[in-house]
Amino acid sequence: MIREIVKIDEDLCDGCGLCIPNCHEGALQIIDGKARLISELMCDGLGACLGHCPQGAIEIEKREAEEYDEVTVIKQMIPKGQNLLIAHLKHLKDHGETGFLQEAVRYLKANEDELPVDVSAIISEVHNSKPEGQKESGCASGGCPGSAPVSFERPAFVMAPQAAAAPAGQSELQQWPVQMHLINPAAGYFMGADLLVAADCAAFAHGSFHDTFIKGKKLVIACPKLDQGKEIYVEKLVRLIDESKVNTITVVIMEVPCCGGLSQLVQIAIDRASRKVPVKEIVVGIRGDVLAEDWV
Repeated sequence: MIREIVKIDEDLCDGCGLCIPNCHEGALQIIDGKARLISELMCDGLGACLGHCPQGAIEIEKREAEEYDEVTVIKQMIPKGQNLLIAHLKHLKDHGETGFLQEAVRYLKANEDELPVDVSAIISEVHNSKPEGQKESGCASGGCPGSAPVSFERPAFVMAPQAAAAPAGQSELQQWPVQMHLINPAAGYFMGADLLVAADCAAFAHGSFHDTFIKGKKLVIACPKLDQGKEIYVEKLVRLIDESKVNTITVVIMEVPCCGGLSQLVQIAIDRASRKVPVKEIVVGIRGDVLAEDWV
């Protein structure tokens, strides 16, 4: 599949770091005095960092990119040094990508004798590192914390059969971020997931939005009337369908006419994608009642 991704000219880069806080996914860090793309997984190719490089060292290139392969990424990073490997593995750890992290560690351990890096030291440093949320606040260390992808599991509640429901008000959200401009379609938590695409206002209108709609799904939100760059939404939805292979898509919109644009964006993505997935549309009234629920 051909997609857009950041390319850094290391000869031009002077390591000023101005690009770092403007990478919404936290995919860039300064390593050994140069801006480095520490994880292709986290780069959505939108180029938010481009205009902040005074040396013109960053560009977006369009190239053939296979479905994300952690071992391939590790192999590409090994010649660039131990510090880059550590940064990448910490990045996976901080963003809850445990599957990819385990895959990387297995490869490093299996090939430890042939690699020009200290695998034991790498694993030890990553293992002992603090999660990103425990570090100093701010964006200087690698992307805005408010848009850093995080996956989290809710605790299971063990109760008597007559009281099997979760506590009132329990959040069913399984990942962060949720706004369409901020999500990374390649994040591991989207893989094979049931996807909920919701209009911004729906959660405020429907009183039990979490239990009724979010539970068991990964969430993205958007406003088809006010948001800019909706073509980007279509591209991300296509990637969620083709690359992350989402299982189903549920679209929750409001009854107001402009909200139908969200369903249209999903349908455009369905038409462009190479895979086909079932889509359910749910219409919520301005008083919070469900007016319609249909597979489309």
